[in-house]
Amino acid sequence: MENALAALLIFVVLALAVALVTQPLRQGRAERLATREQVRREELEAAKEAKYLEIRDAEMDYRTGKLSEADFKALDRQLRGEAVEILRELDQLP
Repeated sequence: MENALAALLIFVVLALAVALVTQPLRQGRAERLATREQVRREELEAAKEAKYLEIRDAEMDYRTGKLSEADFKALDRQLRGEAVEILRELDQLP
């Protein structure tokens, strides 16, 4: 009985020691994950702004006669579809 109690006590002490030693490692992982998510959000925000600029440029090219109506409609549809995908990715981030 005493051996079982001693073994249990040793196990509890070892478990606490492992928890204390690995705590900084676990926190570091969470912080790295948060940083990666922030970097991804910043990349998507930049991509969104770039896509909006492309849409405005296409509209300007159409208004100035550099694009035909058919070409503008096809390009606009494509650019707006890409913008929607970027927005969906942004919405899925935590």
